[in-house]
Amino acid sequence: MSTFNGKRDKRGDWHDDAPLTYAPVFKWPFEPLSILKWLFGYPGYFLPWGLIYMAVPIIVWNYFTPALDTMKAFSFNWIAYIFIRNLIMIAAVAGAWHLRLYIIKYQGTDFKHTNKWLARDNPIFLFRNQLYDNIFWTVFSAVPIWTAYEVVTLWAYANHFIPYVSFSDHPIYFVLLMCFIPIIRELHFYTVHRVTHWGPLYNYVHYLHHNNVNVGPFSGLAMHPIEHLLYFSGILVHWIIPSHPIHALFHLQHAAITPAQSHSGFDRVVIVDGVEVKTGDFFHYLHHKYFECNYGADGPLPLDKMFGTFHDGTKQAQERMDERFLARAKQKAAAESEI
Repeated sequence: MSTFNGKRDKRGDWHDDAPLTYAPVFKWPFEPLSILKWLFGYPGYFLPWGLIYMAVPIIVWNYFTPALDTMKAFSFNWIAYIFIRNLIMIAAVAGAWHLRLYIIKYQGTDFKHTNKWLARDNPIFLFRNQLYDNIFWTVFSAVPIWTAYEVVTLWAYANHFIPYVSFSDHPIYFVLLMCFIPIIRELHFYTVHRVTHWGPLYNYVHYLHHNNVNVGPFSGLAMHPIEHLLYFSGILVHWIIPSHPIHALFHLQHAAITPAQSHSGFDRVVIVDGVEVKTGDFFHYLHHKYFECNYGADGPLPLDKMFGTFHDGTKQAQERMDERFLARAKQKAAAESEI
């Protein structure tokens, strides 16, 4: 039997009994044991999802990527191969989440953030269907732009245009950089996300992603092409710092496949009755629900807390956000009245 808990309000929105918190890295007073538990415990930074996502690019590099020497010159064959490989990867990952949670509906609405399912016959979506809309933007925008960044980066590695580091020469640096890539991504994502909430960019670009208030696994990459260009641009850090193609693949694949988890629409996935694995996406779901909060993630960098945009899911946090919104509205009205 499922250990389903939490509360569902009159609107059908679910929230956990405990408020959201950040990882204890910047907690004061300093608690080294808490940090070690977060790093190596379960659930934590590495377990269960961290190591899984780190293993994927290692496998892909060794078994599903052309030899680096063959990528010194652009060729239709190897570029097409990488595109198809990426398409299969996102279809497998997002498709698996969607199959279990939305087609089989293995756990019904247990731990689902809203009791509503994906929209159908809604004119804000292409084909009037949320799933078809999400798949369209994923296949015809996200995967091509992700592939383009990857192709150019691998070509640059092959031609020694960007700094390269091997595991055999620098094993400690190699492993540490691998561990820090999700943190680098978190910083980049927060920055780009705040930029896309700027008026014109939101109205013409980012709005498309926010059509998905009730998110599903394919909603994660349902973005405007301009946003995809910004979103995947974090890979450019590997054009500057010494790294291995595995690091670059990890950076891009982490950006590409983790949104299926963070937009699953469920706080936890039931493996078998009574055993659940936390997906950790309630933090980002609140952003889709309330828009002007939780721009980053609930990892080691408390960026939203630093900039006053953190929402922990409680009524008190919502009241504080409403007060900030009203204060900004009054300031805007006062400024406009002076013109």
